[in-house]
Order: sequence, then structure tokens, then C-alpha cells
Amino acid sequence: MLLNVIERRPLQADTRLPVVFLHGLFGRARNMGFLQRQASQTRRALALDLRNHGESPHGPMDYPKMVEDVLETLEAHNALPAVLIGHSMGGKLAMIAALQHPEQVAALLVADMAPARTGYGQSTLAEKMLHLKFPPFLDRKAATTLLEKLIDKRDVRDLMLQNVRLGQNPGWEIGLPEIMASMPNIENWPYMPEGHAYDGLTLFIRGEHSPYIGAQHQAVMNRLFPRHRLETLPNVGHWLHAEDPKGFSKLMMKFLAEV
Repeated sequence: MLLNVIERRPLQADTRLPVVFLHGLFGRARNMGFLQRQASQTRRALALDLRNHGESPHGPMDYPKMVEDVLETLEAHNALPAVLIGHSMGGKLAMIAALQHPEQVAALLVADMAPARTGYGQSTLAEKMLHLKFPPFLDRKAATTLLEKLIDKRDVRDLMLQNVRLGQNPGWEIGLPEIMASMPNIENWPYMPEGHAYDGLTLFIRGEHSPYIGAQHQAVMNRLFPRHRLETLPNVGHWLHAEDPKGFSKLMMKFLAEV
């Protein structure tokens, strides 16, 4: 499946490897716009709408299919090998791509996701989103009020608002039925045999107040990503790149300078 891509390039030609942004569940490529603009100052930067998100096609979701989507799309754009930067579900996808196709992944940045089975209320949120009642007409102000019933944090709510079709006949633009049917796959972590590891440069960034990366994950992170390091972004939760974009960008740009 070829995915929708937003691409930015530096003003001057650059021979460094491209960087690719993979958003999380309920996200989309343009959610990563600030970070993509920062990265594109020095190298080619591509942000992808994953399947069932943004302007990409809809269909059943599991990580093998999604890895194929990403690699097929990047090959079509002559953007391999690449540095992968993924948040949440996108981080899990980036890790699996690196483990299965290490020759295509020059380096790896994972935002608030461990190589483990996850959940933490995402299924509940998806269920609420699926059953949200939309009025016959919706503008941005009314949509913000409507989403306040589901999402407390304003910065996260603003990201989710990009998934709402405004105007006449409003509704969700993302493939919510397909996402709901695939939630067991999305929350799962595929089995990786002993000795399966990615030896490239890897950075994990966790939110200080997020449960997604904990001490219980350190052993598997050491085994699967032996060259990784872990940074903690203070005073933020799981949506760390939205809650503190400047802090996240600083860590990201320092990492990219090492690649």
C-alpha cells in the first residue's frame, strides 16, 4: 500500500540520509510538522500518513503489513535507507522495521514506546471516538467543544481535531472501524527470536509522566537495541512531542547530528 507523504527539503542540496516521521495512533503526518521543519533544515524529511490515518488508504492493520507499507512508500520516493523517527504506534512500527530490515534503517529514534505489549486506555478512547455523535454541521470551535468530552489536554485535543471532517456532514476522516478491529494487533508486540537485534544507533525518549517505558522494559531494550540510550523529557506525558515540541526537537536534532 502506497501511503500519503508530506516531504520537505533543505534549502541547499544535502547528501545526508533522509529522515522519516511515523506518527502514533490517531495521528497523521502533519502532526509532525514542527519536528519535520526542524529536521528539514539540514536534510530531506518525509512524514507519512500510516494506513487508516490522514489521507492514506484504509484496510486491516498489523505490523507486518504496516512495515511493508512504509518500505514500499519510501522505495517509491527513493528514500531508503533512512533514519526512522516514530512516536507511540509509529515508534513500535519503526522498531519492527529496524529489526526486520536493518539494512534499510540507518538509525532509530523512538518516542515513548517500549518493545512490549501496550494499551493504557487507547482501546477505550477509540471506542468513545467511534460512538461520538456528530451534529449536521460542525465548525472548528464547535468541534473543539465536542472533543473536550473525550480529551482533557488541549495540545492532544488540537492534534486529534485534525482528524475531524468539518462543515456539512462532519465526522472522522480516519478509518475508525478498521482501527477498532485491529486494536489487538496494534497493542501487541510481535515475537522476536533470540539473537534478533538492531545494531544501529538508537535513541529512546520517554515522557516523565508516561507509563509506556519503565524499568521492566530495560532488559528487552538492551537485548534488541544494544546501542540504544534513553533520555527522559521532563514534565510531559505520552504525547511528549506535542506537550514540549521544543524540548523534543532539541533532543532529536542532537541525535540527528550524530548520524
